[in-house]
Amino acid sequence: MASFARVVCLLFLTFYTADGFPFHTDNSCVFNSTDLNDIEYILSYVYNKLELLRFTSTLGKFVGYTKFGIKQADYFNNNEDVLAALKARKEAVCKHNIEIHYETALNKSVKPRVRVQQASPPANGRHSAALACIVYDFYPKCVRVTWLRDGEKATSGVTSTEEMPDGDWYYQVHSHLVYTPKSGEKITCMVEHVSLEEPLRADWDPSLPEAERNKLVIGASGLTLGLVLSLGGFLYYRKKSCVLGAGRTLVATDSGAH
Repeated sequence: MASFARVVCLLFLTFYTADGFPFHTDNSCVFNSTDLNDIEYILSYVYNKLELLRFTSTLGKFVGYTKFGIKQADYFNNNEDVLAALKARKEAVCKHNIEIHYETALNKSVKPRVRVQQASPPANGRHSAALACIVYDFYPKCVRVTWLRDGEKATSGVTSTEEMPDGDWYYQVHSHLVYTPKSGEKITCMVEHVSLEEPLRADWDPSLPEAERNKLVIGASGLTLGLVLSLGGFLYYRKKSCVLGAGRTLVATDSGAH
């Protein structure tokens, strides 16, 4: 199982207003583990959507991006107390919050669910068939989807979306394969994710499209229900007829006795 890099950013914003124009500072922690060496602290000063200057713990100093920002960067870089305080934030702010996030959420993982279904081929007519592999309800975000044709990786006709958040910590991704069917060919959607000990494989069953299978199941259920109701009605009618016939015979016998 291949490992997937995880880069996460914690963002802390502070807003001010100057003569109707917004000014804010961005405090960010970029990391891919709880190791202090894998953490970068970034402080940005932004005025009216324009970044003026930035401090990064990697450089250990400010960098200006405008004329005013360059002047401010030079001023701060000559102040050892300011630089020392910002360098300390990497451990005091970033590492503390990152450890909390790893403990509560980032170390958790949820296995993906996979469904392969028929899709509409493109209108250009180069390929006569298309499949969609829908991978959903997984966490964390990084996932790899591969199409296999008779065990060999498909290198053409494959398109995939980016990982899309569902809004509930889960993600989904859709991958499509356009192809020309071959008799007896086995097509597989293979999914690799950090929650899986080995890749998850979902084979396409070309015997009947999913929509047609659903129609067939619904039709068969309706037919069965109809037969049961018809048989019940027939048995009720026969029983009713027998009771009425017995009643008429009894009346005729009593009349003959008199």
